[in-house]
Amino acid sequence: MPCVSPLIRPLSFVRFTLNIVFISTLLLSLGGCAQISGLFGGDGKEKDVRLSAQTLAGEGMEEFSNGRYYKARKIFDEILDYYPFSPEAMLAQLKGADCNYYMENYQEALMLYHEFEERHPTNEAIPYVMYQIAMSHYQQIDRIDRDTNGAENAIREFSKLLRAFPDSPYRNEARARIRAANEFLVNHEYFVVEFYLRTEKYKEAQTRLQYLINTYPDATITPKATKLLKRLEAGDPPGFNLSSWFKKTLLPDWAQFKSEEDSGVPSSLNEVEPLNTRY
Repeated sequence: MPCVSPLIRPLSFVRFTLNIVFISTLLLSLGGCAQISGLFGGDGKEKDVRLSAQTLAGEGMEEFSNGRYYKARKIFDEILDYYPFSPEAMLAQLKGADCNYYMENYQEALMLYHEFEERHPTNEAIPYVMYQIAMSHYQQIDRIDRDTNGAENAIREFSKLLRAFPDSPYRNEARARIRAANEFLVNHEYFVVEFYLRTEKYKEAQTRLQYLINTYPDATITPKATKLLKRLEAGDPPGFNLSSWFKKTLLPDWAQFKSEEDSGVPSSLNEVEPLNTRY
């Protein structure tokens, strides 16, 4: 029987181990079970099970229509990730912004609406987009004792919409919401007057009241502000009955500012189809 050198077995074992490592690395580098199965009896082709852009758009709109905005947004994001140049991508951009709006992610919605406006400035949906930009600010209007940026930005954006598209289906609602936001700003000014009176800074209160009357002559609270100013000028500031001059006020219902011209005009953005793409 021939004598086997003790070095042969270790060398054979090393070669065997290296072969196993090489094959394992090769299999991993091929990227997935579908391809690996092709090496062992399959057809050797990677099967793409990703849904088409059109199918995804249909599913996204179905989720959106049923108020499942988080799921809808995920689907619209998938369209933008995998089909950025498809006809459905524009729909996905807009409805993705809408999903954020309805989930009250207003800053994210604003970013996406502005992005759509910049990319598609001549699209038929631009009046709707401008309306939604204004509404995203409007929905952030807080209490009168806090920041007034939401009201100021909403007024600016609604006014921009009215200048750009004076005959849009949103025109009457935009005007009404501008008036409501203005009322909020008036109430904020009146709240500051109350603060001055409670701290007995009557001169500052008079200055603020005069500003309110001059700036918002048609506001609901202006007649009351005028009476209060006259009392202060006469040296008769309200004392124990101060609270009767200042009732808690919030953002008024915009619907009370609608004019008679509004009949037949959609009162909600849901009644207007922003894009000619139904799924």
